[in-house]
Amino acid sequence: MVEAAFGPEEGPVVARLVTALDESGSTRASLVVEVDAQVVGHVQLSRSWVDAREALVDVLVLSPLSVDPAHQGRGIGAALLDAARAEAERLGAPALFLEGDPGYYGGRGWSAGGPLGFTPPSARIPAPAFQVVLLSSYEPWMTGALVYCEPFWSLDCVGLRDPLLAQLGG
Repeated sequence: MVEAAFGPEEGPVVARLVTALDESGSTRASLVVEVDAQVVGHVQLSRSWVDAREALVDVLVLSPLSVDPAHQGRGIGAALLDAARAEAERLGAPALFLEGDPGYYGGRGWSAGGPLGFTPPSARIPAPAFQVVLLSSYEPWMTGALVYCEPFWSLDCVGLRDPLLAQLGG
């Protein structure tokens, strides 16, 4: 399902990311939506950190968010975002980050991380795509650079590569 949601180019790598996050112990939550006993949506939350001046802060990264193409446009992605946010809150995370389309996520309570004092983990993440939701345990000193856990780096799942990055002026 993850592969189908991301297509033939990105799908296999994103599916490997799901497995690598699980195998590394980085996964904190994996939520699914089922229709007729088949998984049609999935979201994964993994441990990462904010390198704040005062201390290293455990945070969560939402990636990937996948909805089977045959079920897109039915609110499954939005429901998964709400569930992920509630789960991150339940887990005590002060912030939940993602890389994504601000047009989609911005209307669902996400904000650009830069203006809130966060730095993306890579220069290859366009500023508008570096999104965050601050949760109830967040404190104003908890700002700084987001540091992804290792599987994102080993599978090169951070930011964009050319030619997409060049098209965005990165």
